[in-house]
Amino acid sequence: MRADAEIATLSMARIHELRLTARIARMYYTEGMKQSDIAERLHISQTTISRLLRRAREEDVVRITINVPGGTYPELEERLRDAFGLTEVVVAECGEDREEEILARIGESAAHYLETTLGRSETIGISSWSESLLRMVDNIHPVKPPAAAKVVQILGGMGNPSVQAHATNLTVRLAKLTHATPLLLSTQGVASSVTAKDVLVNDPFVRETMREFRRMTMALVGIGAVEPSKLLADSGNVFTKAELTELVKLGAVGDICLHFFDRQGREIHSSFEERVIGISLDQLRAVPRVVAVAGGARKVEGLRGALRSGVVDVLITDRFTAAKLDEQDVAAPPRRVRKA
Repeated sequence: MRADAEIATLSMARIHELRLTARIARMYYTEGMKQSDIAERLHISQTTISRLLRRAREEDVVRITINVPGGTYPELEERLRDAFGLTEVVVAECGEDREEEILARIGESAAHYLETTLGRSETIGISSWSESLLRMVDNIHPVKPPAAAKVVQILGGMGNPSVQAHATNLTVRLAKLTHATPLLLSTQGVASSVTAKDVLVNDPFVRETMREFRRMTMALVGIGAVEPSKLLADSGNVFTKAELTELVKLGAVGDICLHFFDRQGREIHSSFEERVIGISLDQLRAVPRVVAVAGGARKVEGLRGALRSGVVDVLITDRFTAAKLDEQDVAAPPRRVRKA
C-alpha cells in the first residue's frame, strides 16, 4: 500500500509539473509574453521558466511548425551548409535556368545579404571581372552612415580600356554606396611575366592596396570556370590557350581571383599562376568572412571545388545551381581553419 501511495504521489507531482509547463508554454507562445514577465506573474525564477520551455519542446508539449514561404529553400540551404561546412547559404528564387535570369536573381539576393549583414567599419574586399558581383552592386541601396570603412580591390583591374572601367566602377560604386574609402589595385590582373609582376607590385599605390588584404573583415568573390567569361576574356586578364589547356590537364575546374583548384578544392600550382596580381587563396582563408556569389550550369564544377577549398564561408546562388550541387554525394571537407 505504501508503495502504491508513493507511485500516486509521484504521478501527481508529474501532472503538476506538466500543468505548469503547459501554462508557461501558453503564456510564452500563445499570449506572446516575455520570459521575464512570466517569471514576475508566476513568481518563478526566469531560469526555471527557460528550463520548462525547453522541456516543453523536448517532451512534445509544444510542437513548433514552420510554414516555409514559397520561393524560399531552407532545407536545401541546410543540406548545402552541412555538406560543405559553410556558415551560411542563400538560395535565390529563380524562374528560369538561364544565365541572364540567374545573374539577375543572385545579384538581388547578394545585395540584400550585404545590406542586412554589413557591420560598422568593415573593410570589404571585392574581386574584379565578376558579372555576378556587378549585378550585386547594381541592386544595393545606399546604406545609412556610418557603414564600411574601406572597399579594397583584391584582383588587378587594368586591361583592355573598353572594359577596364568595369573593375574600377565595381570598387568605387560599392565604396560610395557603403560610405567607404575605395582602394584600387591599379595594375593588370595577370602580368606579362614574373619579372613584370615584380615591377608592378612594387608601385607604392599597388603596395598600399595590397597591405589592406590582411585587414579585411569580408571578401566578396565570384567563382570562375576554367574557360573564362566573356567579360574576363575581353579584359585581357587571362592565360593563353596553351596555359588553360595545361590547367585542364592538371585537373582544374575553376578559380577564385584567378587562382585555380581541382574538384576536391586543392590549389593547382603552376609557374604562370605566379603572374597573377591580387590576393592569394591563403590570404583569403585568413579573412573572417568570404562570400562567394555565383550560379549557372557552367559554374557547378567550379563551385563544388571552391566550396571544398576551405576558402568560402557564405554561398549565394540560385535554386537550379543549388539543386545541381545537392544532386551528387559530397564528402564533407574539414571545417575551415584560420591561419595564424
